[in-house]
Amino acid sequence: MLKLGKACRCSAILITWSLLSCSRTLAQSGEKEIAVLEVGPATSRSLTDGQSSFGPTVAVEVTPIEKWLEIEVGVTPLFRHHSTEWGVDLLFKKPWTLSEKAEFMIGVGPEWIHTNANGVKTNSSAVEVVPDFMFWPSHKHRFGWYLEPSYEFKFGHAHEHSIGINGGLLIAIP
Repeated sequence: MLKLGKACRCSAILITWSLLSCSRTLAQSGEKEIAVLEVGPATSRSLTDGQSSFGPTVAVEVTPIEKWLEIEVGVTPLFRHHSTEWGVDLLFKKPWTLSEKAEFMIGVGPEWIHTNANGVKTNSSAVEVVPDFMFWPSHKHRFGWYLEPSYEFKFGHAHEHSIGINGGLLIAIP
């Protein structure tokens, strides 16, 4: 069974509580939703050593400035042989509405990464660049799906470069 470190548990709880409690303040009066929950699978491949990892991802996105800024906070645990990596990111995205049912965003932001590889634990920071495609089958924007490729550069000792992709279900929080 996966055991989370106290710092990872506290970070995840603090991020979730902060976003849910401040989302009503950030939401504008005419918006369709207060926040959007993203849930799905994620994969990443290191361009430095060629190893791949897989895991789930969850994120919450709020819109403080309509048509100009969306903020996303996410947590992604990635697993590979004898290694676990927890990433917590904060992305600042510029949205564009392509149609009533499709949106595109480009985002960039910092990431904190906790790695446990062969019993050795390390922490590092990174920067992440993410194009984000969101599709809403209905004009009500209650449920949808997303596809989010990414590029990540770690500032740790190896200066690892990696690419990844995640996608899944969008759930609007009214």
